Amino acid sequence: MKILFVSDQFFDANNGMTISARRFAEVLRKHGHEVKPLCTATSEQSEYPLETFHVPVFDKLITEQGMKFAKWNDVETIRKAVQWADIVHMYVPFALTNVTTKQCIELGKPFTMAFHVQPENISSSIHLGGAKGVNDFIYWLFKKWNYKYATHIHCPSRMIANQLEEHGYKAKIHVISNGIDPDFVYRKIPKTKELEPYFNILMVGRYSIEKRQDTIIEAVGLSKYRDRIQLILAGQGPREEYLREKGSKLPVKPIMKFFTKPDLLDVIAMCDLYVHASYAEIEAMSCTEAFAGGLVPIIASSPISATPQFVLCPESLFPVDDAQALADRIDWWIEHEDYRKQMEHEYAQSAKKYSLDACTTQMEEMFQEAIDDFEKQKALGR
Repeated sequence: MKILFVSDQFFDANNGMTISARRFAEVLRKHGHEVKPLCTATSEQSEYPLETFHVPVFDKLITEQGMKFAKWNDVETIRKAVQWADIVHMYVPFALTNVTTKQCIELGKPFTMAFHVQPENISSSIHLGGAKGVNDFIYWLFKKWNYKYATHIHCPSRMIANQLEEHGYKAKIHVISNGIDPDFVYRKIPKTKELEPYFNILMVGRYSIEKRQDTIIEAVGLSKYRDRIQLILAGQGPREEYLREKGSKLPVKPIMKFFTKPDLLDVIAMCDLYVHASYAEIEAMSCTEAFAGGLVPIIASSPISATPQFVLCPESLFPVDDAQALADRIDWWIEHEDYRKQMEHEYAQSAKKYSLDACTTQMEEMFQEAIDDFEKQKALGR
């Protein structure tokens, strides 16, 4: 198959969606398919490059969130890309997808869409993450603008698939995990001198409101073992200054930085525990990678987070935004080292069902089904 991936960004591996798209593209190519991106890029990076669209007033916030938008008025490039493809797969529900969809319809090309942008990711940025009416409106807007055209939608989790069904999305929904990179396997290495004296707790995620790193900082401050805990918050984002200020009050200041993949693999191999405090999450690749690498997770229980699906024992769950409950969980795992080491292996074993290769095969099946359905409808003159 000739598969066109449409996403405002593809080459910046600084968020889960982009990383997932790049990984799927790589494995699809290994499976014998041609994959090309339509995205913001230079002509050296992509055969179908688009310029970046800068949003007045909000551009700084968008950039801090690790996002960018493509200029959607380059219809000539978009049309050329669509003409090349056997199937077009669109990642985000913004203007580029809207224009590309209309080109697919005009040129008679089958297409699928993915649901990777949770409304709470947007509403939280303007401090309205808990406003149901606002989030319902964003679901409606996404559907009205883009997803009403789709016949097949990829959802990384059953939780988000349920949300689409509840909000009246009519397409066939394919629940397929984003998959775990095969480089994330159970592995332990000696701690660096910086980490060696401490019990090291990791969270990986954008510094944004919905990720709730502040809850982890509060929980570490409430822990009986606060003096011996080194918290590592891997990421970047608009709340960095706020989180640094909050973390400065801990006996051991958190390490806050963006890690490249090789460095992140080593950090996971040296840490003792993983915490995922986010209240809104479509899947949480960072969490799956951490427990695939041998870290027991403690995960926030939230009705709009899919991450609790990975929990294997009650001690790995805490009520979202409850810092004291999280502190109690952290203390429990520190005090039960033998059980923690046992569960490290069980979590790593459980990660194997989410192998990237198996998930890519499921994506191939969705693409083929979409092509077959399109051909049937065309034969019926619809």
